[in-house]
Order: sequence, then structure tokens, then C-alpha cells
Amino acid sequence: MADMTQSTTSSGPRDTEVGLITRFLRATEIDTRLLGMIGALLIIWIGFDLYLRIFDGREFLTARNLWNLSVQTCEIAVLATGMVLVIVTRNIDLSVGSLLGFVAMIMGVIQAKWLPQYLGFDSSWTWAITLICGLVIGTAIGAFQGAITAFMNVPSFIVTLGGFLVWRGLAWYVTSGQTVAPMDSTFVVMGGGGATGSIGATWSWVVGVIACLLIIAGIIGSRQQRKRFHFPRRPLWAEYFLAALGSLIVLGTVYLFNSYDWPVGIAKRYATDHNIPWPETGLDIPYGIAVPVLIAVFIGIVMTFISTRLRFGRYVFAIGGNPEAAELAGIKTKWVIVRIFALMGFLAAVAAAISTARLNSAVNSQGTTYELFTIAAAVIGGTSLAGGSGTVAGAMIGALVMQSLQSGMGLANVDTPIQNVVVGVVLVVAVWLDIVYRSRAK
Repeated sequence: MADMTQSTTSSGPRDTEVGLITRFLRATEIDTRLLGMIGALLIIWIGFDLYLRIFDGREFLTARNLWNLSVQTCEIAVLATGMVLVIVTRNIDLSVGSLLGFVAMIMGVIQAKWLPQYLGFDSSWTWAITLICGLVIGTAIGAFQGAITAFMNVPSFIVTLGGFLVWRGLAWYVTSGQTVAPMDSTFVVMGGGGATGSIGATWSWVVGVIACLLIIAGIIGSRQQRKRFHFPRRPLWAEYFLAALGSLIVLGTVYLFNSYDWPVGIAKRYATDHNIPWPETGLDIPYGIAVPVLIAVFIGIVMTFISTRLRFGRYVFAIGGNPEAAELAGIKTKWVIVRIFALMGFLAAVAAAISTARLNSAVNSQGTTYELFTIAAAVIGGTSLAGGSGTVAGAMIGALVMQSLQSGMGLANVDTPIQNVVVGVVLVVAVWLDIVYRSRAK
């Protein structure tokens, strides 16, 4: 007993410090794993910025680069939100990249070759019909793969591995490997390119303010719900801190995006088209938030709501935690699996639309290796390959981590094989850390 008292007393200051941090995290209910991923992301950004400044005389942390980084992340981020649910149920989807390429090629052919024969060029219906067709095809293919997995008891690894080969081959067959371009001018807006691919400074601030109000409303609503059902509530200071932190992140992001102005060529073209005199100092027109970023954020919010607030989401995590118990509890596990893969196909079509719009063309190589980066993003974001746990927000941050590594190594002129080595090492380390974390939690 004396030894125990002495040991506790000798490490008092350190225990007090750890206790303060622990109490702060418990009071604010901040996910420590999410916090760790954000810390790793900041380390990657700062590391690349220092490297480029010292050895290349360039910068990584610029408004232009971070804006481009956000746009490039959108496709993997959208795919990763669906991959979380797939992996949570102890399944895998290796076909998302090939499915993206196939749907992208179909959408390219529809708007560049088929619809102009009937609607003419620049029809206001072209982009809508193209998008609807792509979403329907992607959802149908996803449901088909899910049905084979659920009702024919073929492992999802085998089903989607076959899909990986089939959809890539059919993507080439659609046009015999030829590139399809250009895309409809309205459709291209979804890719974030040109003068119309972002919403500008004013609307970006409007979206930012609305987002802040929604954050505050969400915190107030959550507190009232906890009070209603007599659940423990966070201290008021923690509520104020979370509201301030969330609003600061949103407004800081909007300020960053508004700091990136149009290139001179685009600005001059805009001034000519709108009869605006060109001043000697030029026109400073901010890009603002890119349209694909808005789409990805919206998808992330919807998927978070589905996975945490709807009965379907609870079923998904129940199946991942214990499939036998979920089935005995009356959950129609087979149909849940079909719906998950249908949702994954739908998101692959959304990512295909963003990719095709961003490239302003449909090419045979679209989506190549996307399945690997999507799975890596989900795993790095905290989704367990053993099933039963994962978050959409973590997967989206994981996608940003993956794209940051690629973008940073590209700017640092790292050879592609070495980039693949780094990504592979990061994936293995992420899985290892997940295993260590869960073993300690138990």
C-alpha cells in the first residue's frame, strides 16, 4: 500500500497534466482518432511546404495549391463515404474504379454523341439526362453485384474482382479506347474548371455563414435531445468551444478559397464577354468554393446522416458487429447488403460525373487505381477491416491525406514508383495502428 501511494505521489504533476487533457477531450467528446488524423495531415502539409521552400524555392501551403487539392480529393472522398459502409459489413468493393471508368465513358458518349442527334448541341436538358442515366446505370450495377454477393453467397472480394475486370473491359469496348470530348458546357460545371466551376466570393461567404448557423443549430439541437431523454450533456463551455471551433474552421476555409483569384487569361475572357473595361492593375476575381467540393461535402453530410441517424445505418453497423446476431434479430441482412452495394454504385456514378466534368472528356484510363486509394482512404480514416466500426468524416479526411501525399510528392518531383511505395507503406502502417488501437481498447 505504501509503495502504491509513493508511486502515485511521485508522478503527480504528470498525472495532473494528463488528467486535464483527458477531461478536456471527454468534455468536448472530440474523437481522438479523428484528431490524430488531422494532426497527421497538418504534419504532411508543413513537411512538404518546408521541403519545397528549402530545396525548390516553391511553396506547398498556398491558396492555389490547397484549392486544387480540394478539387482533386473530391472523387476519392465521394467513393470513400460509400466504401465505409461496405467495409463495415465485412465486405469489400474492388470494382469502384472500373465502374467509375465505365459510367464515365457512358456519360461521355451520351452527351457528346447520342443526345446531340436528337436535342442538338448546348441543349439545357443534355447535362440532366446524362447525369440521370449515369446514376441509374451505376446504381443498377452496384445492386447487381450486391445481389450476387448476398443471395448467391459469392464472396464480395470475388464478385467485385470480377467487376474490376469486366467494367474496365466494357469501358474500352464502348468507344474502342477512344477519348470522348468535349462535354456539355453545363455538365462541366460539376468539375470545378473554368470561370463557372466555383461559386465566387460572395456566395462562398453566404455558404460559410449558413454552415456556421447549421453547426450552432446542431449543437443546440443535440443538447436539447440529450436533456429530453435525460442523457449526460456536455458542459456549456464545451458547447461554446465546439461552436467557435467549427465556425472558425468553416470561415477560415472560405477565406482561403477566396484568396485564390482567376488567372489573367480567364479574367480577361470574362471581362470581354461581359463588356467590362480591363484596368491597368487587372481584375482580382476570387474563385471561391469549387462546385465539386460542395458536392463532396453534401454527399459526406448525407452519408453521415444515413449511417448515424437512420435505421438503415444502424442495421449496417449491427451486421458488421455480428452478422449472425443481426439476422437472428430480424434484420434482412441480404437486402441490406444489396442496398449498400447499390449505394456504392450510385456514389461511383457521382464520382464519375465529377471526374468527367473536371477532365472535360471521358478517357479509358479514368478511375485507374481508384479502388486502392478509396480503400486506403477508408482504412486510414479509421474504418476497421474486421467490420463493425468506421466514420464517414474519417474516410473523407483519409482521402485528403492520400491526395496530399500524392500532390506533395508530385510537386517534389518524386518518381511514380516511389510514390506507390510511400502510399503502400502508409496503408500498411494505418492498418497496423488500427490493430494496436483496438487491442489496447479491449
